[in-house]
Amino acid sequence: MVGILIVTHGELGRQFIATARLIGLNSEEGVEALSIDPAESSELLRDQVAKAIEKMNQGDGVLVLTDLFGGTPTNLSLSFLEEGKVEVVTGLNLPMIIKAINSRAGQDLKTLAQLASEAAKESIFLAGDVLRQRLRGRAQREKREGNRIRE
Repeated sequence: MVGILIVTHGELGRQFIATARLIGLNSEEGVEALSIDPAESSELLRDQVAKAIEKMNQGDGVLVLTDLFGGTPTNLSLSFLEEGKVEVVTGLNLPMIIKAINSRAGQDLKTLAQLASEAAKESIFLAGDVLRQRLRGRAQREKREGNRIRE
């Protein structure tokens, strides 16, 4: 099974896991959060990430999920990229975590990384636009139904 390491600023990763637990995770086995304090030395931080990746690797690789592209957690994690062994997906959100954790069975590292990335992107909406679209659609349906009744 692919290990999942969530590397974030502060306690964000742990909070994401706690929240995902409320919504429904199949299992938290092989999932860990690592909090990064950018004030720490880069050598210490890099060592922490290396140890966490090693711990999470059960032989099928490690998917590292990070909060912010260009941030310290991502920059540290990117130094461990290795085809088939470590993959990094940035832009952490709740759908990404839930998809990654719940979809691990039978997935290879690359496929799981793609699924997590797609879930994150597909869950982003400008909510007001979605609501306005639905309201327009409802109004159009009601107008069509009203015209049919009059005929």
